Amino acid sequence: MDRLKVILMGSGALACPLLEGILAAGRDDLVAVVTQPDRAGGRGMHCQPCALKPLAVGRGLPVFDPADAGEEGFVAQLAALEPDVIVVASYGQFLKKKLLAVPRIGTINVHPSLLPKYRGASPIQWALANGDPETGVSVLYVTPKMDAGDVLAQERFPISPDDDFCSLEPKLAAQGAELLVRVLDGFRAGRTQGVPQDESRVTLARKLSKEDGLVDWSLPAEAIRNQLRGFSPWPGAYTFLPGGLLLKIHEVKVEAGASAPPGTVLEAAGAGPLVATGRGALRLTQVQPAGKKPMPGAAFLCGYKLAPGARLGA
Repeated sequence: MDRLKVILMGSGALACPLLEGILAAGRDDLVAVVTQPDRAGGRGMHCQPCALKPLAVGRGLPVFDPADAGEEGFVAQLAALEPDVIVVASYGQFLKKKLLAVPRIGTINVHPSLLPKYRGASPIQWALANGDPETGVSVLYVTPKMDAGDVLAQERFPISPDDDFCSLEPKLAAQGAELLVRVLDGFRAGRTQGVPQDESRVTLARKLSKEDGLVDWSLPAEAIRNQLRGFSPWPGAYTFLPGGLLLKIHEVKVEAGASAPPGTVLEAAGAGPLVATGRGALRLTQVQPAGKKPMPGAAFLCGYKLAPGARLGA
């Protein structure tokens, strides 16, 4: 089979290595990149492009950023490019059947989980929050049902005990780029058959909300640490000090602790407050009081008189 004509649709950091991987392999033609429209963000709420857009522009690629990728005129624009494959990664819009039917071979998704585990919007976050020892990347056909298409390729990836979302996402993105190139090689060789997913093993990775960051001190210390790993930088982890002041928690250390009601401050000295949990204790080594910059736990104790016996989150 000759070179494939590929369209890449994405908006998050996962999509950027896919673009670079396709171009570096040099065996197929990336005929267009589709991203989300610029959105207001940052200081001053100025319009900002997603990470993929400036990368594609810098490579001289045609870029589209429709508000609605299912709009008939836009679908016709993509069809006019006569793509063989559309590749989707963290695009953020539901794709209608008319768009999925545009490419000759099909529309495929690069998803950072071992499907059917963690279908949905936040697979990396929930793998970390649940303390999984491994995750991976799946390449699958896109169907109207979310992340339910036949799997074309899948690879496992170990999760380091020190990994958090910010360190694990780029590792999986790089793995996804390598896996995608192999799938495209397979398409050119005529290998287009996927493996159906086992619906009895499906788990969901729902979209995170701000409320997910509220620390439940009744959980074991290791479980709270895992949630911090998965939910950083957003929604992060936070609790409330006596008096109701919000305290963001950026770094913790699991330690042994005396038996006490969850949320009780066991020590207010050293590298930061030591707080009782449902099992074990957490040393809060970097925190951020409301309206302040992040600071070491020891510096926080110098400015905020937190006594042993005080309760957090109450």
